[in-house]
Amino acid sequence: MTTNTGKLYRQNGVVGGVCGGLAEFSGIHVVWWRILFLILLIPGGLPGLVPYLIMWIVMPKRL
Repeated sequence: MTTNTGKLYRQNGVVGGVCGGLAEFSGIHVVWWRILFLILLIPGGLPGLVPYLIMWIVMPKRL
């Protein structure tokens, strides 16, 4: 069980930690976030890549 601090942080993850941070914040398992971003990459990449990159830049890394 993870503890939600109420803030959105990147986690030590596979690529940038965005999915791990979203999983901890929302309580949804990290696999489902990764599947969502992969599905969004199918129609040409931009619907999944752009939001991921923006979140990677904006979300602070957990220390």
